[in-house]
Amino acid sequence: MSEIVLDVPEGWLAAMGSSPEQFARDAKTASAMKLYELGRLSSGQAAQLAGMNRVQFLLSCHEWGVPSVTLDDSECEAEFLTALP
Repeated sequence: MSEIVLDVPEGWLAAMGSSPEQFARDAKTASAMKLYELGRLSSGQAAQLAGMNRVQFLLSCHEWGVPSVTLDDSECEAEFLTALP
């Protein structure tokens, strides 16, 4: 696995009342959310990046203002049609 180092000014952590560990978790989750929102990662890949399981990731999308499902009208209709007996 690759490692990415992010330099963060000390004052930022103090201003946010965050530890380096908490900031790292938040940064990973924020990155995962944005990459999922842009369609660059699947929900499973984004969940792995965020360090959580897929269900946890999808349930936490609303906390980050990210839609957990992005279907257009025809895709939504097709989903419902295939779900009906």
